[in-house]
Amino acid sequence: MFPFFKKKQVDEIKKTGRESSVSSEEFLDQQVEDQEQEIETALSIHPNWNLPKEQEYVFRFLNNDLQPLKPNQISLSGVELEQDNGSLQVTAFVRNSIAKPIRLEKVELLLLNADKDVIGRKEFDLSELGEIPAKSSRPWMFVFEQGTLASQDMPSEGWSLAFNVSSMQPHRLDLAEAWKESLPEEEQNKLAELVKTLPKPKSKEFNIMGLQAKFLENGNLNITVLFRNGNHKGIQIQQLPLEVYDANQDVVARGAFKLEDFEVKANTTKPWSLIYPKEMILKENPDFSKWIVKPFQGGTK
Repeated sequence: MFPFFKKKQVDEIKKTGRESSVSSEEFLDQQVEDQEQEIETALSIHPNWNLPKEQEYVFRFLNNDLQPLKPNQISLSGVELEQDNGSLQVTAFVRNSIAKPIRLEKVELLLLNADKDVIGRKEFDLSELGEIPAKSSRPWMFVFEQGTLASQDMPSEGWSLAFNVSSMQPHRLDLAEAWKESLPEEEQNKLAELVKTLPKPKSKEFNIMGLQAKFLENGNLNITVLFRNGNHKGIQIQQLPLEVYDANQDVVARGAFKLEDFEVKANTTKPWSLIYPKEMILKENPDFSKWIVKPFQGGTK
């Protein structure tokens, strides 16, 4: 159990944070219908906690003062911030306005100041909250260590804890306009299905996966790769030095490519084709039954 309000007396505790809500469809695969216009959320203490009566009273008082939610929302309602050896301890209610219990999973949370600037960012395993009952509010503490904070300034009020919606959305295919125009719809659908079946990149991970390699009639090597971005924001690529390795782990080709206005959007996979001219090919008759691409240091094309 977390040491809530350890530095304050009961009469000193007040709610300084704001509410931040998202639709439950961001978390659930199915749409949940509820005809009520406003949802009051009852206090729900984690069943494994042995919360002192005094703290339970404080949470009950704070919860009773919360504004009702709209149907089918999951909300974070900030209570207070406390500094602790360079970390920020964020106490908040996790609120569920759905008419059935829910369980949450890993998700990135953002700590915002009163101007909505991001001052903290961290992935939390929300399964630790256990099952959150229907139409309830569960208090929890979220600790942002020094390395997850962009600023050491602690806002006094008006701050909020928010779900990073882009990290909650399914990893998806992002096709450049040229690909959309030239690639048949059937092939686009195949690529989209492939992206769904591949393991989702980890948070803040960026990798390159080889998809197809073939020699052209003129002797050049054409490879198609997947740029896979698990970050919460888009990544711009201007220069890309890449080596191609075959099944025998031999370097088949080496070259660096200059890309213009090339972005891999947040939480997407983007296919792209690259051509190595004959002079960049280092091995004849490679075994492409299995192959990979790796960045290397330096070089221009």
